[in-house]
Amino acid sequence: MLKTINLSKSFNRETDNEINLFNNFNIEIEKNKCTAIIGPNGCGKSTLLNIIGGSVMADEGQIILNNRDISSLREEERAIYIGRVYQSPSMGVSPSLTILENMALADKKGEKFSLRPLVKKDRIPKYIELLKDLDLGLENKLNTKVKYLSGGQRQSLSLIMAAMKYPELLLLDEHTAALDPKTSQVVMKKTKELIEKYKITTIMISHNMRDAIEYSDRIIMLDKGEIVLDKPSWEITERELINIYSEKIVA
Repeated sequence: MLKTINLSKSFNRETDNEINLFNNFNIEIEKNKCTAIIGPNGCGKSTLLNIIGGSVMADEGQIILNNRDISSLREEERAIYIGRVYQSPSMGVSPSLTILENMALADKKGEKFSLRPLVKKDRIPKYIELLKDLDLGLENKLNTKVKYLSGGQRQSLSLIMAAMKYPELLLLDEHTAALDPKTSQVVMKKTKELIEKYKITTIMISHNMRDAIEYSDRIIMLDKGEIVLDKPSWEITERELINIYSEKIVA
């Protein structure tokens, strides 16, 4: 479904601070599954998502999405096929616009620019239907500016917006890290419901071992740009995962 072939990426090349993060890195992500990627800071988690999403270009290698080579596509071109939710609750939305306007913007993703009105009235019932799935009452606040929403409401809206065009791939970059524990669990449950309902292939970065196990189908642990663990989530416990993390990375 998604695979990288001999991916390589270095930073600060030809300087004393050169970092060779990925060297002939290969990974395959299964279709209609949620894959959690874990590991310490600097292991390559976010860089991998940035390379897949197109905000960072690889030095060498290929990225194949559904038999389509997207390696040379710009970020905005890849966005036709890829949805993304960021760590910050404000990055995936436009705070100065209303919920309705944000939904309409997400609905226009992949379309050519035009001077037609942003909001199409015949699409509003669809937006309401999608928002009802969140069970947060946002469908009753269509004309509320997003800046007045809580962090959890913004992330939930970001999630719906990223998934509403049924992307071939959804990237979740620690999308609950900025939320309090209670709100984080609400958003995680909504995330699981959404990707299962629409069968969206998902890569989720998480620092929370319990969430990685509970909300994914597969766990991949990275260390210094290499895969040090790759197992189905149901085959491992939180305690075992913490022990492996300590043995392979912290020690």
